[in-house]
Amino acid sequence: MSITILGIESSCDDTSASVIRDEFLLSNVMSSQDVHEKYGGVVPELASRAHQQNILPVVDRAIKLANISLGEIDAIAFTRGPGLLGSLLVGTSFAKGLSISLGKPLIDVNHLQGHILSHFIKVPGRENLQPTFPYLSLLVSGGHTQIVRVDSHSSFTVIGETIDDAVGEAFDKCAKIMGLGYPGGPVVDKLAKEGDPKAFTFSKPKVAGLNYSFSGVKTSLLYFLRDRVAENPDFVNENKNDLCASFQSTLIEILMDKLIKAVKETGISEITIAGGVSANSGLRDRITLEGYKRGWKTYIPEFRFTTDNAAMIAIAGYYKFASGHVTPPDIVPVSRSLDYH
Repeated sequence: MSITILGIESSCDDTSASVIRDEFLLSNVMSSQDVHEKYGGVVPELASRAHQQNILPVVDRAIKLANISLGEIDAIAFTRGPGLLGSLLVGTSFAKGLSISLGKPLIDVNHLQGHILSHFIKVPGRENLQPTFPYLSLLVSGGHTQIVRVDSHSSFTVIGETIDDAVGEAFDKCAKIMGLGYPGGPVVDKLAKEGDPKAFTFSKPKVAGLNYSFSGVKTSLLYFLRDRVAENPDFVNENKNDLCASFQSTLIEILMDKLIKAVKETGISEITIAGGVSANSGLRDRITLEGYKRGWKTYIPEFRFTTDNAAMIAIAGYYKFASGHVTPPDIVPVSRSLDYH
């Protein structure tokens, strides 16, 4: 029996809607918010207001591009959390209202679970290679950094995570310290391509097990630049490419060291990356290279599925609905991290 899912994503500053039928993507529409750039970060109140303006036209566009009617939807999947509470409330409330009006069930989705399962989105006309269970997912974003063991579409175990800052935050803070603007990650990645990754050395944390830490490397960069700028006020501008390359290389080394250790400890060699930082070209190249060297089977997401998008919410919702899960109408969004379920 065919299953058609409408997915709605509103966890941060992107409003997105998507339609998936039997794992195949029919549409994926996104509206980004440029208003936050001048503030150097997402302003929660402005984000929730923009979601209110964008959500109806985005959903309408997704339905039209999918060439279906609202009546053909079997269930409505939405991001419950984690994320900005105001933004989540907009998406949750809209999903609930649409559910009541259409008489269709709700499916709540953990945003992080959506990222991890994005590798199962099938695009018509593509080969659509998918990881086999069990596999390890390196989940890297602005708010989270985790190594997750995935044993099925509904079984997730976090075996390593950051004890302080996420790697995406480290990229953004690096850009902010250097005056590169927001969002910083893509700018650092672009400049790093023209720089020498061995030009400068930054301290790497020593954390037990498979956990991460990124606060120390940010501090290392801050103090390094403080001392160099005191000697030469133009130091950052004169060395921008090398600084970005060296800092990015350090972050990737930190990520890969623990991932390599996780593969050795678990014996699992099916590896995926997911989340916003999985768009970073240096990380994509490095994990591919390590795969060749170590005999891993690696899966790199399409760029459009790395950022927050409703297609990943729809695919996660698809598997939950197919397994019989239905969300009660009184459910509320949660801004903090949720247990994988």
